[in-house]
Amino acid sequence: MNNTNARLPLSVALIAYNEAHRIGSTLRAVESIASEIIVVDSHSTDATRSIAEEYGAQVYEEDWKGYGKQKQSLLEKCTQEWILFLDCDEVVSPALCSSIRTALSAPLRHPAYRINMRTFYAGKFLNHVWQPDWHIRLVHRSAQPHWTSDVVHEKLVFSGDVGSLTGDIWHYSYPNIAEHFRKTIHYARLGAELNYARGKKVQWYNFVLNPLAGFVRRYILERGFLDGTRGLIIAMSAILYFFLKYAFLWEMNYATQAQENNTEPANKNNPPNSAS
Repeated sequence: MNNTNARLPLSVALIAYNEAHRIGSTLRAVESIASEIIVVDSHSTDATRSIAEEYGAQVYEEDWKGYGKQKQSLLEKCTQEWILFLDCDEVVSPALCSSIRTALSAPLRHPAYRINMRTFYAGKFLNHVWQPDWHIRLVHRSAQPHWTSDVVHEKLVFSGDVGSLTGDIWHYSYPNIAEHFRKTIHYARLGAELNYARGKKVQWYNFVLNPLAGFVRRYILERGFLDGTRGLIIAMSAILYFFLKYAFLWEMNYATQAQENNTEPANKNNPPNSAS
């Protein structure tokens, strides 16, 4: 790292798995402000570890435990007064870097700060859909932070109030539309698993109203239509997400009911009442 005297009492914390293609950009953006970089890696098979170590990161190899538990393990390894949580597909903008420096160089005003995430999608930053997208990513140790252990939609819990920082985290989450929809299906499955663990059941209207509400939120309320084709594609992905989340949940509940009734779901190649 350069500019040793300019480093802040800040730990930059990331979880990683096979992120060699982008972790360098993430770490390069914060190397001038971080006193330490902590990476918890889930046994990457590419150059993730070596690239992180080039930026002075301390890399710990751990089995995957779920998002919440993995990030809690990450938090416990940080030693600085402040902790900035990032994902490997995120880059701190110069404006945000300056804002962090200003906040951390002044007397403590807020024990935590929310930061806006701005997504780069299909070659362009979005201006309306998914905007604003505030996330609490910067927290002081005095707030006693910890991560919930949810499989998905984990939360950073802390005590005290929250401030807001100017500048954005640039989110390079979807290199192409195929990856966007692959992740949509993945998170729909995780969302269904979470609802299943909570004992939630599916009603017929979940297949209709929830997808429709998701589309309206993205395309109308967030003004996705002003983002053109990109906004429309994202709004349509909301329909898919909510439909699949409840379809997966229905499937899980059906399998459980079949097991409780000591019956097996019908085989599509051997339907009921057919001759064997």
